[in-house]
Amino acid sequence: MSLRLWIPAAAVAVAGFVAVIPSSNAATVSPAVAAAPTSPPASYPNPGVVTGNTGAHDPSAVKTPAGGYIVAYTGTNIQLKTSTDRTAWRNAGAAFPNGASWTLPYTGGSNQLWAPDISYRNGTYYMYYSASTFGSNHSAIFLATSSTGASGSWTNRGLVIETQTSNNYNAIDPNLVVDASGGWWLTFGSFWTGIKLIKLNPSTGLRADSSLASIAQRTVNSGSIEAPYIFRHGSYYYLWASFDFCCRGASSTYRVMVGRSTSITGPYVDRSGVAMTKGGGTQVLATHGNIHGPGHQAVLSDNDGEVLFYHYYANSGASYLGINLIAYDSAGWPFVY
Repeated sequence: MSLRLWIPAAAVAVAGFVAVIPSSNAATVSPAVAAAPTSPPASYPNPGVVTGNTGAHDPSAVKTPAGGYIVAYTGTNIQLKTSTDRTAWRNAGAAFPNGASWTLPYTGGSNQLWAPDISYRNGTYYMYYSASTFGSNHSAIFLATSSTGASGSWTNRGLVIETQTSNNYNAIDPNLVVDASGGWWLTFGSFWTGIKLIKLNPSTGLRADSSLASIAQRTVNSGSIEAPYIFRHGSYYYLWASFDFCCRGASSTYRVMVGRSTSITGPYVDRSGVAMTKGGGTQVLATHGNIHGPGHQAVLSDNDGEVLFYHYYANSGASYLGINLIAYDSAGWPFVY
């Protein structure tokens, strides 16, 4: 298991070596769990300790029944990494080592599949993932399941939702969320008219009906909002999202934002009460020092609390896995440390 440890420096794998960056707020292994802070640090923390094969983009994480971890991320036929302690990571192959022919009509023939969302429910691993091309909303979200989560074990369960260029939203960046009553939902979206929410059938994992709710949107900066992730904490659903632009290396302006609602369908508002459908969002993490464009976040509940997984860009322009712990202030708003 991975537990909290306060240490004077955090090691961050950058461009093939481990660089030591000052930080007292690293998420790593410890024999004891310290109490979470109730106020944010004075400045954004560096990523916690990660070692080994740490290159990743659009990561999502799941804890296995045995206590290990799997990260799925954008790459050739969806790439996988594993860890026994949430710190040391190794490459674990492709989810679909023989390819995913059903996605090719959306990818223009490319084997690059995007933004997987991996979770473990009812004895099965579920993975929702995107097929598209950059800048297009001719896109699709598919579902695959596995009994082990390992490379080559994933079975295609079919199309969940697709968009055509005639649609005003984009079917990429999926995230499965189960509400307090056990209802299944999928949030997704990128640019266009923002973040959407649809109902799923828990027995199939596929779309339950034709309903489509809009839960967040921006009209500034080219409408740049994407990578939604809904996580329930206490009496609120927290909608995490990334604002601005990824995929520009060290010039990326991605930043992690959040809003919350007492209902899965919204309305989601930020700390100031601005609706996320009106561009609202409270910033949780942004570029600082040598950590550029952190975003495409996912939240995992672990033994030592809630954990934020994300990618960031190094000065070289390469993208890496970032991990930090999450805490909440007295008003119930999250921050990372």
